[in-house]
Amino acid sequence: MVFRSCWKSRHKSGCGPAPCWIRAGFAALLLLCVTQFACGIGAVGETKNVIQKDAEFDVTYNDTVTSANQTIYAFNHTISRNKTEGVRVTVDVLSRGLESPILFVIRQKQAVLSFQVPLILRGLYQRKYPYDHVGRTLCQPPTRALSETQYFFVDVSTLSSQGTNYLLRVSRVESFTLQTDKKFSFSASPSQPQYFKYVFPDGVDTVIVKVNSDMTFPCSVMSVQDIQCPVYDLDNNVAFTGMYQTMTKKGAITVQRKDFPSNSFYVVIVVKTEDEACGGPLRFYPLRPDELIDAGNRSKALDVVVSPAINSEVYVMGMLFCLGIFLSFYLLTLLVACIENKRMKKREVFQIPADMSPAETGKIPGAPYEYGSFADNGSTLSSEAITDSATSTDNNYGYMERSLESVGRSRHESLSSVEEDDYDTLDDIDSDKNIVRTKKFLCVSDLARKDKRVLSKKYQIYFWNIATIAVFYALPVIQLVITYQTVVNVTGNQDICFYNFLCAHPLGALSAFNNILSNLGYVMLGLLFLLIVLKRDIVHNRALVRNDLNALECGIPKHFGLYYAMGTALMMEGLLSACYHVCPNYTNFQFDTSFMYMIAGLCMLKLYQKRHPDINASAYTAYACLAAVIFFSVLGVVFGKGNTVFWIIFSVIHILATLLLSTQLYYMGRWRLDSGVLRRIVYIVYTDCIRQCSGPMYIDRMVLLVMGNIVNWSLAAYGLIERPNDFASYLLAIAICNLLLYFAFYIIMKLRSGERIQCLALVCILFTAVVWGFALYFFFQGLSTWQKTPAESREHNRDCILLSFFDDHDIWHFLSSIAMFGSFLVLLTMDDDLDSVQRDKIFVF
Repeated sequence: MVFRSCWKSRHKSGCGPAPCWIRAGFAALLLLCVTQFACGIGAVGETKNVIQKDAEFDVTYNDTVTSANQTIYAFNHTISRNKTEGVRVTVDVLSRGLESPILFVIRQKQAVLSFQVPLILRGLYQRKYPYDHVGRTLCQPPTRALSETQYFFVDVSTLSSQGTNYLLRVSRVESFTLQTDKKFSFSASPSQPQYFKYVFPDGVDTVIVKVNSDMTFPCSVMSVQDIQCPVYDLDNNVAFTGMYQTMTKKGAITVQRKDFPSNSFYVVIVVKTEDEACGGPLRFYPLRPDELIDAGNRSKALDVVVSPAINSEVYVMGMLFCLGIFLSFYLLTLLVACIENKRMKKREVFQIPADMSPAETGKIPGAPYEYGSFADNGSTLSSEAITDSATSTDNNYGYMERSLESVGRSRHESLSSVEEDDYDTLDDIDSDKNIVRTKKFLCVSDLARKDKRVLSKKYQIYFWNIATIAVFYALPVIQLVITYQTVVNVTGNQDICFYNFLCAHPLGALSAFNNILSNLGYVMLGLLFLLIVLKRDIVHNRALVRNDLNALECGIPKHFGLYYAMGTALMMEGLLSACYHVCPNYTNFQFDTSFMYMIAGLCMLKLYQKRHPDINASAYTAYACLAAVIFFSVLGVVFGKGNTVFWIIFSVIHILATLLLSTQLYYMGRWRLDSGVLRRIVYIVYTDCIRQCSGPMYIDRMVLLVMGNIVNWSLAAYGLIERPNDFASYLLAIAICNLLLYFAFYIIMKLRSGERIQCLALVCILFTAVVWGFALYFFFQGLSTWQKTPAESREHNRDCILLSFFDDHDIWHFLSSIAMFGSFLVLLTMDDDLDSVQRDKIFVF
């Protein structure tokens, strides 16, 4: 009751009188606390001894520190606005087995730097590395006064009761400010980082900082930071600000004045505690978490040089050079077109007018007999005689008479009335497929029996599909690479992108504008190829309208849809290669290769379509197969590195796909993959190999397919054994090898069949072969590689070799775009010699 009343009274009118024993208890407790606190202060005051010394530069102080004493070294030095001198503090601990480290605190006018010795730096898996020798450079804030004397203090203390002997030395860094184009050599270690100051000279807006070393390891980091305190110069904090990159032997960072308001910056060099970031060996896992590991000697000798980068005139010269090269192809094409038009006009003067009747003209020029074929709408007119070419002396199949008027009528029908569902709806074609396509000697007329309007619409789907794919593929790619570039600019981490840093010229937010500009050739030459194809398409359609017999019944059937798709793919390759070079790395290398797969696949399809127009793959099937290739490319990049299971599965799929495609090509699609396929294989082996030894019926096709299987099986075995890290390039090599094999086979068979190659096509072949040779030379220079670490990739970096603006890889872009354009022209023109030859005289191979 007494306590409750007292409590109430305290909150109402202050604390009233309390019982005497309570007041005595509180007083005793307060007296005890005050006494203990006073005794503690007295004890500390009696044992703690603070010593302050006036210290001098370049003098080594050998002292001892314990928990009972603290030493303060006072330094003063004069700084000026026009000259910057670095100040470096070096500390050595001579005692071993310390129970507590020594703490060094350097107090400056506008900054404080503290570190302990031994300095403990951490690596992966919390490995700890102690360093007894520590050297740090003091931050030098700028001064506005012409000359100023500044003081700083070095406080030395420890909690160890044992005496700890140390050496302290403070010295000036005379060459603290780097000079333009002058190399400066120095050494650094994890506990002794170095940094230097650079001031932009007048008239220089961009410089490139190059750091080199003859030593691969230890791994190091170079950083460019603004003039501010503190300077982050340890392995665990160097990535906090500025731009930085790991390096082994080479490092380079391009620095622009606009990024540093003070017109100056620090070049910071830090040696890492471990080498894993640079591709070095991985140390053992520590047995005990608190175990200290001796790092050994990790001192590294380096040299740094700062050189002015290119000016705006070089940028302009590089852009004009790039435009000039590819615009010259437009002028050359225009010149060739004018010469060709003049030659055509002279030829038309001596030709028979197209409106003359067949009776007046007799027969088609060059035809040894009356020419007959199917009507243009695919229906059969008059009689049809189907004979096996093995028993026919003239190898003529499907001999028919036709009215030229019906051709004219069908040509004027609207293409819009033809639907994709019209494919293969003719009963006679269905019944004749097995007879026609299994003949021993096939002619183009045998495989050009379908309605030309249907085929034209079928092959136009290639163009519209790839245009749709391009839009849906390119938009997220552009968005992603912009994000990549933003991340690089914001974080300053230049290990994200694998540039050739010795020739990476920034423009705006882009870090390597020259690598992007050099892809302009793909876009411009792809557009030029589309214009050339469009001209040919228009000329061909005009010939059909006027019932030109050569256009109707002679030469390789003209279908331009695949050509349009190839030109579009070339333009997209330029766009996506430019996107890849915004920030090249292993995750977006797919952008650079996806349309290369497309181009290789479309070229092979076009070669096959030339003499197999009726049985070529549809756009949906072709793009589905190419999508599967790109899918495997992604899987290989993500999971293929050193994964034996993946390589076994891929090699099996590669070999099975090769066998299935070989069977499809050999039998012209006239086979079935069903439950009875094994029985039929056994029967064929028994009848053709065991019962009687008979050679293949289609020798030419068999030679091509055997060579193709040898090449593909060899590539599959190489991949399974070597397991290359760059799976995307390996897959592209498979596509290119098959394309080259098929192209060589086509040329050889063309010459073997008595056909000739016209002058323009021959010039294109020779020119393209030479350009491809030079292009591959520059491609294999290897200026960077994301198969290694960023630091190892920089070892391959080289200076610009063309106009001080373009490097080897840029020249690869120039030459490969020209070579691809030339390759497309070869496909477009190499069968021009057949334009006046009847299709039943053109062999299929």
